[in-house]
Amino acid sequence: MKILDKYLAKQFLLTIFFGLIAFTLIFVILNMMENLDDFIDQSVPATIIFHYYLVFSPEIIRLITPVSVLFAALFVAGKASSSSELTAIKASGISMYRFMLPFLVTSFLISMLSIYFAGYVVPLANKIKMDIEVTYLKKGINYAGANLFFQDSKSRIVNISFFDNSSNQAVRISLQEFQPNDPTRMISRIDASKMTYDTLSKNWIARNGVKRIFLENGEQTSYFDTLRLRYLGFTPKDLDTKQQKIEEMNFDELKKYIKTQQQAGNDPTETLIEYYSRYSFSMASFIIVFFGLPISANKRRGGVAVHVGINILVTFIYLVFMKISEAFGKNDAMNPILTAWLANLIFLAAAIYNLPKIRQ
Repeated sequence: MKILDKYLAKQFLLTIFFGLIAFTLIFVILNMMENLDDFIDQSVPATIIFHYYLVFSPEIIRLITPVSVLFAALFVAGKASSSSELTAIKASGISMYRFMLPFLVTSFLISMLSIYFAGYVVPLANKIKMDIEVTYLKKGINYAGANLFFQDSKSRIVNISFFDNSSNQAVRISLQEFQPNDPTRMISRIDASKMTYDTLSKNWIARNGVKRIFLENGEQTSYFDTLRLRYLGFTPKDLDTKQQKIEEMNFDELKKYIKTQQQAGNDPTETLIEYYSRYSFSMASFIIVFFGLPISANKRRGGVAVHVGINILVTFIYLVFMKISEAFGKNDAMNPILTAWLANLIFLAAAIYNLPKIRQ
């Protein structure tokens, strides 16, 4: 059995490898044709274009891995069936379930690897890709650190005109405190020309400003040269993160961002869906192979064309379920975890239901 397992796993992995290369090249060529005018207009050097598509490839690979894995499983199993290899395997006393084992183990290991790949490698590559787009293609330009407006806690709003992360200094800042029980009533406000971060005490220090406390019968105003703000719940690194796009965040940064949103009283639903979807989409390779492999193991006419058709159909149905669940989740009609995993659960249930019906 070890010889057969090695043979099937080798054929499976080689087909996945060639599938990934083929699909990636197709995506790169199509994207290059779409962006060719931009590359020419901005006079982007060939080395930068090569670097751009090098760091774009991880995102493409993440998206097409389930498709490549399913296609490889259908192709290898279908080839074994059409060439009577599967008949010989069954005749030797090996069950269909045992025949499926190398495919399932290999696809499960690929899914485990994909979790790390999607959680850490892809965000880093996306960050470099977006930097190239901003620098050379002039796309998505936003002045990092400018016009920051966010909720630091359930009752505090922070406004920063500009933040220089090289000196940990914020310029033209405003801190507004509201009544926790009545968010329409402001109880105090601090305006300062500068605010710097003390790395030793881990506190912000406001400079050259005014503090106003609003009372029922008036207000108290006091001017200051320096004012230590020990109660602020953000650091310079948090300000950098607030300018970061979700697709540039790894798992650790996403978890921290979700926690920050919850502490500020903001709705983290979309971020939670993105976080759990990275796990669920990585596991799609294993689940759709579990679902699609028995379909291809039976002899049928049409050869490769049939397997390509099955692959496209299964992928289309999976994406439909995924998009429908996302729509419900983003409208708070479904739990974020269920939103991310619904398509996988449906396909897994269908695979388990179909398992006893496999012809041995």
